[in-house]
Amino acid sequence: MLKPPPQALGPAQAATHPAFALAAADYLALHQPLDDKGRYLHFDELRHRWPPTLVPVLCWSMVKSARLKAQSPLLPLDEPVRWAAWMATPQIHKAITLVDQQATSAALEYMTGRIGEKAHFNYLLNDLIEDEAISSSQLEGAATTTLVAKDLLKRKRLPRTPDERMILGNYRMMKFAWEQRRAPLSVQLIEQMHEVGVAGIDDEKYAPGQFRNHDQVVVLDGDGNVVHTPPPAQGLETRLQRLVEWVNVDPVGVEAPGYLHPLIRAIALHFAIGFEHPFRDGNGRVARALFYWFMFKSDYCAFRYIAISVLLKNAPVKYGRSYLCTETDDLDLTYFIDYQCAVIVRAVSSFSEAYTRSLADAQSFEHWLRGSELYAHLNEHQRAVLQVARSGSEREFTAVTVKENLGCSYNTASAALNGLVDLDLFIKNKRGREWVFRMVDQAAIQRMWTRP
Repeated sequence: MLKPPPQALGPAQAATHPAFALAAADYLALHQPLDDKGRYLHFDELRHRWPPTLVPVLCWSMVKSARLKAQSPLLPLDEPVRWAAWMATPQIHKAITLVDQQATSAALEYMTGRIGEKAHFNYLLNDLIEDEAISSSQLEGAATTTLVAKDLLKRKRLPRTPDERMILGNYRMMKFAWEQRRAPLSVQLIEQMHEVGVAGIDDEKYAPGQFRNHDQVVVLDGDGNVVHTPPPAQGLETRLQRLVEWVNVDPVGVEAPGYLHPLIRAIALHFAIGFEHPFRDGNGRVARALFYWFMFKSDYCAFRYIAISVLLKNAPVKYGRSYLCTETDDLDLTYFIDYQCAVIVRAVSSFSEAYTRSLADAQSFEHWLRGSELYAHLNEHQRAVLQVARSGSEREFTAVTVKENLGCSYNTASAALNGLVDLDLFIKNKRGREWVFRMVDQAAIQRMWTRP
């Protein structure tokens, strides 16, 4: 269990503490918000790093005093209202810089524009869209493997288990977040987000699109301990309306004193939904979907392909701990924002690396293809499918998946695949009612079509 901080002493009170005079210089050296490595650590971590000769409450008082001076109020929460505060850390600055450089709509347009025949790039992007829906479900306990989940979404088959229904619901919720990116936030939109995401999974458990009324929910850790008791159901819609008004305030320009970067607002919205826990279940999924909704709304469209839940799923304890650190330290949102920014830096970097690999692979393949006799035998759709198969990002193809990824008709997709079979580039086998196509050995293709 995380150890909450002691009540910090005010500067005057700390200075009169008997122990302060004995090591005043040592205590004053701690009067800074970050540790010597630039980290924003909770008392539970800091207490192990202070010299044993110093009094922990005095050490914490120095740190807390420095943080209070650096913080700004951010978000009204709870009833009666308490203001969550924050300060910018090096990690937060890094994340803001990275999303401004690599996650805007303009950056995405530049990326896709650099790839010549970019139809195959749609396969990579659609694959990345699926990742967030799958990993967000797995974070909430869905036991379906990523491979099976990909098959569910790509082939558009009916879900067979509650876990598959959860994944499909998350996929629909992310799609809904994208479609509603121009709409203002409202209490009704939050309800709709939940209904889209959980309807049909277990309606009795989730109560799709309905806020909890008399139910008092609690959040448990892995050992069954209560780690968060949300505010009561009474007054829930009023508190959510207050959150809606905070989100919908017209953004001010960068030069204005009240400017707040969209990334910080999106993360604060994520936290607020988790804090309120407005539904009986499915709150984490809605909170993360609303984070994406706000990033889409703020013109960071590359977030359609940036899956933060893939990384949150790999370290769920740290994710939960970032909530706890904020709640146990006077709603200091810096802990949660700093952790989310660390995850976002890794997620955006992973997306950029996937794009760089795809670009290099596409250029290499196009160079070989244009120098071979095969080029003249392929149309644009066939070149795209062959490139995807050769890169290994997709191993099986159907007319339905090609149609969806390349935005063509079913007949065009079917003709493209059968044409690849006629050229001895692909083989096909019947699976149920549909034909499944796979590429033959790459080396054999290059031997067959490389000019002497």
